Amino acid sequence: MKNPWLLFGGIIVLLFIGAFYLANTAGEANNEGIVELTHFKGNADANVVLVEYSDFQCPACQAMYPMVGELMAQYSDQIRFEYRHFPIERAHPYAIQAAMAAEAAGQQGKFYEFHDLLFDNQQAWAQSSTPNVLFAGYAQELGLDMETFNRHANASLLREKVRAQQQQGLDASVTGTPTMFLNGERMQYNSYDEFITQVIAVVDPSAIPAVESEDPTVTEEDADEPVRFGL
Repeated sequence: MKNPWLLFGGIIVLLFIGAFYLANTAGEANNEGIVELTHFKGNADANVVLVEYSDFQCPACQAMYPMVGELMAQYSDQIRFEYRHFPIERAHPYAIQAAMAAEAAGQQGKFYEFHDLLFDNQQAWAQSSTPNVLFAGYAQELGLDMETFNRHANASLLREKVRAQQQQGLDASVTGTPTMFLNGERMQYNSYDEFITQVIAVVDPSAIPAVESEDPTVTEEDADEPVRFGL
């Protein structure tokens, strides 16, 4: 009789190879149909470009969200706004999952609709033990194809996109969220009203800011420690 340990070892090797093959096949399936997209709001050709490095689980980013919304409601024909991912995982364990869910929605043309739902419902999913269940609910609310959404929410290509934007932020010396860049220059401000005033001064110097923040103090999620990679 052959050595049973050799037989057992062979079975283990075959199981390992099979698991690796299945995982690789599943990964390829999740990436199927992924298209490289840049998500922006407003005028694609605007002379004023506003870029935000943000984290969906960051309370300060949630506070910035309506300020940007007011700006875009008034000046969407004069501003190109881009949201970029900068998850701070040591403080926000669901930030990567939320970013990937938003990107999955973006593959179906609903990035900013999902972006809005994430910020509107931040407290609910941030405190949940199963945030992906809530993310799926938001996708259903938006009428997304759920089979495609669920695959893309786990797609390695979208995870790599989130990581790439995070690295772009690090390369640009982003240390916390939200961090705003106006026409390539990092903005410095001490209140939301000051942020709005600076943007409007570039868009329309003769305009008077129409939005006032209830809380004049800007708080920022600090990322002075290295960002941890991996969930």
